[in-house]
Amino acid sequence: MRVKRLSLVLICALMALAIVPAARHALAEETKPDPGLSDVLTDLLHGVEGENATSGPDKRVPFGREEVQLSFAPLVKQTAPAVVNVYASQTAKVTSPFDGDPFFEEFFGRSQPRAQSSLGSGVLVDPTGVVVTNFHVVKDADQVKVATADGREFDSKVLLKDETLDLAVLKISSDKPFPVIAIGDSDALEVGDLVLAIGNPFGVGQTTTSGIISAVARSHIGVSDSSFFIQTDAAINPGNSGGALVNMGGQLIGINTAIYSRSGGSIGIGFAIPSNMVRAFADAAKAGLDFFERPYAGAEFEAVTPQIAESLGIDKPTGALVSSVEEAGPAAKAGLKPGDVVLSLNGKPVESVGALDYRMATLSIGTNASFGVLSKGQQATMDIALERPPEGAKAAELTLRGRSPFSGAKVAELSPRLAQRLGLRTDVKGVAVVDINRDSPAADFGFQPGDIVREVNGLTIDKAATLEQVAQQDTRWWRFTVERGGQILRQVLRY
Repeated sequence: MRVKRLSLVLICALMALAIVPAARHALAEETKPDPGLSDVLTDLLHGVEGENATSGPDKRVPFGREEVQLSFAPLVKQTAPAVVNVYASQTAKVTSPFDGDPFFEEFFGRSQPRAQSSLGSGVLVDPTGVVVTNFHVVKDADQVKVATADGREFDSKVLLKDETLDLAVLKISSDKPFPVIAIGDSDALEVGDLVLAIGNPFGVGQTTTSGIISAVARSHIGVSDSSFFIQTDAAINPGNSGGALVNMGGQLIGINTAIYSRSGGSIGIGFAIPSNMVRAFADAAKAGLDFFERPYAGAEFEAVTPQIAESLGIDKPTGALVSSVEEAGPAAKAGLKPGDVVLSLNGKPVESVGALDYRMATLSIGTNASFGVLSKGQQATMDIALERPPEGAKAAELTLRGRSPFSGAKVAELSPRLAQRLGLRTDVKGVAVVDINRDSPAADFGFQPGDIVREVNGLTIDKAATLEQVAQQDTRWWRFTVERGGQILRQVLRY
């Protein structure tokens, strides 16, 4: 009997020991306060999963000593060998007030040409030796040399260059393949993404700086006609032009082009040409094109002003207003009309004419593009074929001779393809200056490629042959009218 009582007491004690912790745990759960802001931030920093974790992207700030000590070194080792130095040199013509005077030339001699050089960077994007850099790095250069990261130096050939985009493609050759950086998708960039800028600032040697994407689709920065730049606070200085802007995946997402600075050094406002434009330009160069052909839709566009937006019932001035449509062109066939507003292209928003030009330029000729259009107050989608710009009659380019201010200028009648090549509206007609001999009267008088000669000595110029004939006149007095950048310039001179 006594043994039974002891057994019963022991069992009750064991049950009590099991119940008390459970009761304490239940009481703690009931009295536990709701998670505060500090708890949520702590969980977020730690990347906690579960019911206390907050939903959001995979990206987070580093936490802990191990993560703070992470390095960009592996990424730099992967990409830096594909970034090169570009050295361009040219012989500048120096004029002297004594040139042409036998007396002064005997004592002072003739003025001698002077060598000028520029320094920049470039990026290898093809193992065969295709290098992308900026146009202003190689502009008017007589010789361009490329030095790779391992110390080798190569003479290069300019395959393609475009001042309006501030891009140029060079070609170097070697028995072995070159290291390259894969071209990424610049449209996938977001403000705040980490990036590296690699180049040769101030000629001190290859340098890497880090930063973030500060903004996308920047325009009107004054370095080219392009209106779609990536802005970054990664330090970019003179000499970085043409260098690589690299994302954390080791992909090229931009070509460093310009900085905003009052001192000449970096203040954290740098700009890069998006990689999607770089890819299209490099493909054109590798295809052997003589200039960067943009797809032709047969329509011209202008900005949507606040007044136009209000008249069309648009909440804010956005999109590209159709100003003219070429008869029988691709846009006309699709139903696009003057007064329509393009709001998107292939599902991507079009905020301005510059944005539309950029997105059009990155598309391939021979494909169809889906235009989101506001037409007569109704939104519609139009599929427009992107074609090669028409060459028209393809009149021969004539180089003007004789004793006239036009001597040394190469001229031709405008077609949509030639107008695009010269950076003009594709609907412009007339006789345009295509090229200028640097040591010619035309260069001395300031003529530029893209100038449209409208009238000479009272005669309207509508054919290249007409201008060639007028330039042969035996006269010392010249009166002519030239259209440049949409402005009319009139000049009277004795030559």
